[in-house]
Amino acid sequence: MSEFDEWNRKIIEEFHANGGKVGGQFAGGTLLLLTTTGAKSGKRRVNPLAYSTDGDRLVIIASKGGAPSNPDWYYNLVAHPQVTVEVGTQTFEATATVVADEERDLLYAKQAALMPGFAEYEKKTSRKIPVVVLERHNN
Repeated sequence: MSEFDEWNRKIIEEFHANGGKVGGQFAGGTLLLLTTTGAKSGKRRVNPLAYSTDGDRLVIIASKGGAPSNPDWYYNLVAHPQVTVEVGTQTFEATATVVADEERDLLYAKQAALMPGFAEYEKKTSRKIPVVVLERHNN
């Protein structure tokens, strides 16, 4: 298991043990668990991600800390947009949609204003960092 995978595993365990709350760099922030289906493997994968809201929608950003490539979870949800989301103690199914143009820019700026690290990530890379909205299924 890579260092990054181990780091994620610990955050996921803490999230589950504390009703969706975690400490460290995420203390006091908004964090969700996103479960995607692997684009190539078909395996279910869980990733802890910071999020903001836009009405009833949750907004996540495929920043990968400003790396030159998108995170694996992004490719997974593009291939399989039906995802599972955990927020606090709630778990629900959602559809992930990559947004573009003005909507993308507006939602990115809104999240960067709340979480300044995202402004830094944008400066570190030449790629246009994707913005994804998660819309809960009406069950």
